[in-house]
Amino acid sequence: MTTSTTEAKIEVSIIVPAYNEEAVLPIFHQKIIEVMKPLNISYEIVYVNDGSRDNTEAIILELKKQCPEIAYAKFSRNFGKEAAMTAGFKLCRGEAAIMIDADLQDSPTLIPAMLDAWRNGADIVNMKRSERYGEPMWKKTTASMFYHLIGKISEVAIPHNVGDFRLFSRRAINAINQLNERGRFMKGLYAWVGYPQATIEYERDPRAAGDTKWPFFKLVGLAWQGITAFSTAPLQMATWLGLASAGSAFLYASYFLIKSVVTPDTVRGFPTLIIVILFLGGLQLFCIGILGEYLARIYTEVKQRPVYLIETFYPAE
Repeated sequence: MTTSTTEAKIEVSIIVPAYNEEAVLPIFHQKIIEVMKPLNISYEIVYVNDGSRDNTEAIILELKKQCPEIAYAKFSRNFGKEAAMTAGFKLCRGEAAIMIDADLQDSPTLIPAMLDAWRNGADIVNMKRSERYGEPMWKKTTASMFYHLIGKISEVAIPHNVGDFRLFSRRAINAINQLNERGRFMKGLYAWVGYPQATIEYERDPRAAGDTKWPFFKLVGLAWQGITAFSTAPLQMATWLGLASAGSAFLYASYFLIKSVVTPDTVRGFPTLIIVILFLGGLQLFCIGILGEYLARIYTEVKQRPVYLIETFYPAE
């Protein structure tokens, strides 16, 4: 459901995607309350349970008994973080919404500064990580490489080293809610929306408790999803590789044609022929794979399945 600006009676919504976060949820919720209460504004905390298999649901429902500002949505199964964030935007009722993870790597104490930037006219407040404590070097390096690459090839400018921790005005929320694609790369959608934006730098803390939900190969999948969702560069690369290999093959064929006329030889060139065939075959399979990736995205979109299904929803009181 979507609430328009005129109907909204809540000033700020805190959207929290949660997947197997039983170890950190009580600590996180206490931190949020400590930050929000002194602000003297109306708020809600929208927890979206992305099919957790631990005690995440029981903990949130117990917290809701003590905190009527909690809204709780439970997915019918695990649909992924991008779907959980999408649901949070649909369900929130605030004039502004802050997306934050429950792991406390992004400190709730930064919320007042984000609200100040919003009140000064920013529709989206980007939180840029100047340092990422507690993360292995490979993760920092690959993240930097990804942001650099997608910044070069994306059709829209995606901020470097800015994650999902951001603030959105109601106007930005309504715009995001109009985007119905199934293969969702939220960082790209945030950039696509446009509108006035502000950036605040901060140092990201280590995870307070629990384990990361983003192993290496899952991160690679998300990066590839982002590249194919917001750039046609892989398709163009396949075209140029095809032209380059075809040109090289033509020159190589010309060389052997001339050589066969000048010095006939039917044996010594056999290994070279095999190498050329394998190279061209591998290149063709690579390009077909890229085409298949985009075709799979089209297949997913035309089925028009919902991004997520909600099994249970309890609104804030």
